[in-house]
Amino acid sequence: MGRPRDTVVHMRAITISEPGGPEVMRWTEVPDPEPAAGEVLVRVAATAVNRADLLQRKGFYPPPPGTSEVIGLECSGTVAAVGEGVTGWRVGDAVCALLAGGGYAELVAVPAPQLMPIPEGIELVTAAGLPEVSCTVWSNVMRTARLTAGETLLVHGGASGIGTHAIQIGKAIGARVAITAGSTERAIQCGELGADVALNYREVEFEKEVTADVILDNMGAKYLARNVEALNRGGRLVVIGMQGGVKAELNLGALLAKNASVTATSLRYRPVAEKGEICADVVANVWPLIAEGKVRPVVHEVLPIERVGDAHRMLDEGGVFGKLVLTVGA
Repeated sequence: MGRPRDTVVHMRAITISEPGGPEVMRWTEVPDPEPAAGEVLVRVAATAVNRADLLQRKGFYPPPPGTSEVIGLECSGTVAAVGEGVTGWRVGDAVCALLAGGGYAELVAVPAPQLMPIPEGIELVTAAGLPEVSCTVWSNVMRTARLTAGETLLVHGGASGIGTHAIQIGKAIGARVAITAGSTERAIQCGELGADVALNYREVEFEKEVTADVILDNMGAKYLARNVEALNRGGRLVVIGMQGGVKAELNLGALLAKNASVTATSLRYRPVAEKGEICADVVANVWPLIAEGKVRPVVHEVLPIERVGDAHRMLDEGGVFGKLVLTVGA
């Protein structure tokens, strides 16, 4: 229990001098985190870049109160120490974790319920890109929207980390999957991954081309009316992002006529117990699909943490297909 005696007192982490562009991030020494009761200290092998990281860097997406100010919503690594009351994990165990923050660092303290074993057949570094997408997709598409076999799932941002994972989950459970993407090339890549309908949103109006039972939306306000139009009767729209703004007019008449629903969710601010339930669901339902080869991690590129600025620029420019992974201690 507790910290190993030979652990250094200062780790390295990405710090932000002030909100701004990628240049404000620095790989510097900071005090080591200590695992509180119910937490596990993880020595990070790798982390991954999420769009929320870019927002936090710019000062628009602060971490929940009491959590690490260091950017990073997921990681993989090995258990370095366990806090009081933790059972089921031992020093040296290989793990991946869903985080409220702290992933861009050599060490991170994680609530034990948010730890997951590495899926069978997946390398430790690659696993760093799985927690955020798998927990986001499973909690929203399966737990909230309750997608079933034979239904149609429409995923906006199909080429993103979440999108590429959602395509595979939808197909694995027997749904028909449609996606939107920002170029014909990216739409084709989504089709190769399994999407039944792949639309370049710059060339077509998706609501004229496809209707869906479940829509997973990262755009928010910009797509609200169009998403409602695209819903089937009894359809479920789940909004998980606001890339297209936060305010829009909702036609309740159109929603009522379809007996449809709109739900907005955030994963980062949920209580630990709820995140733990989601992680347990993912291990029970998604990890076997990965072991069977029905779902695979989609990694665009692996970069060292020292190139975090380049990674943020790449994601911002829109050419990434799947996830960007950053090696830390691997």
